[in-house]
Amino acid sequence: MTLQIEQYLHTERLPHIWCPGCGLGIVTGAFLRVLVDLGLERENTVVVSGIGCSSRAANYLDVGTVHSIHGRALAVATGVKMARPGFKVVVFTGDGDAAAIGGNHLIHACRRNIDITCILFNNQTYGMTGGQTAPTMNVGDRSTTARHGQIERPFDLCRLTQAAGASFVARGVAANIREMEKLIKRGMQHVGFSFVEAVVPCPTEFGRRNGMSNPINMLEDARARAVSVVKAAKMSPEELQGKIVTGVLHEDESAPEFQQVYAAAAALQAEATEAQSQVDDLVKAPAGDKG
Repeated sequence: MTLQIEQYLHTERLPHIWCPGCGLGIVTGAFLRVLVDLGLERENTVVVSGIGCSSRAANYLDVGTVHSIHGRALAVATGVKMARPGFKVVVFTGDGDAAAIGGNHLIHACRRNIDITCILFNNQTYGMTGGQTAPTMNVGDRSTTARHGQIERPFDLCRLTQAAGASFVARGVAANIREMEKLIKRGMQHVGFSFVEAVVPCPTEFGRRNGMSNPINMLEDARARAVSVVKAAKMSPEELQGKIVTGVLHEDESAPEFQQVYAAAAALQAEATEAQSQVDDLVKAPAGDKG
C-alpha cells in the first residue's frame, strides 16, 4: 500500500509542516488510501484547496492541484468541474476557510448539487493565522480573539449543508480513521455534491488555549464523544449534548446533479435555436419557395 500511495505524493516535499499530533495528516492519509482503492488516475483527479493548515495538503499531493485563495476553493473547483466534467474534483478546506470567509460559496455549491466532494477539516479554530475564533468553536471555548471564552453559537455544518441542498452529508473523526476512510470513499462515489466533515484535533492553537494540548488525549476525547447516527437516533437531546454524531447523515440519490441539468438545458436551448433558425429561413424565403 505504501508504494501505491506514493504515486499520489510529492515525496520530495516531505516531511510535511503540520504540527505533531495534528489530525490533518491522519485524514489526508485516509484520502490517499481511497485514491488507491478507487484506482483513480492522477491525470484525471484534481484537488482544490483554499488557505489554511488543511489547504497545505495540495502541496504534497501529486495529482492535479490548485492552491487557491481564502474562502474561494469551492468557486474554483466549480470552474474546474464545469470545464472538465470527466475529472474527479475534491476540495480540501477548513472550517474557517469554507464556513466563514467562504460561507456563501459553500451554501451555493450545496444548492447547485454539483458533483464535487468537499472534505472539510473542522479543528474549531484558525490554525495557520493565529488561533482566532472559528464559526464551529463551541460556546465558552477560548481563542486569541475570545480570551475569556467565545459567546456565539457554533454552526452545525452537516445540518447547514444538508439544508442548503447537499445530496450527501457525512461526519467522521480522525480518531476513528477507518470509518473516516469509508465516508470519504462513499462521498467520492456519490454523484452530486458530497460534504464530508472531518473532526480533527489542533493541539497547538486550540488545545493549548483550552487545557487540551496533549494530542493523544484530544484524539481519545473525540473517540469517546463520537456516537453513530444509528445510536444517536435513540438518544435524547440531553444525552446528545457534547456528542459528535458520525456516519452518513444524509444521502439523496434522486437529487438532480447540476451538470446534468445544465447539459439538458443547453440541449433544449440548442434545439429551440435551431427551430427558430428554420422558421427565420422560411420567413425570409421567396414566396415561391415556401410550402
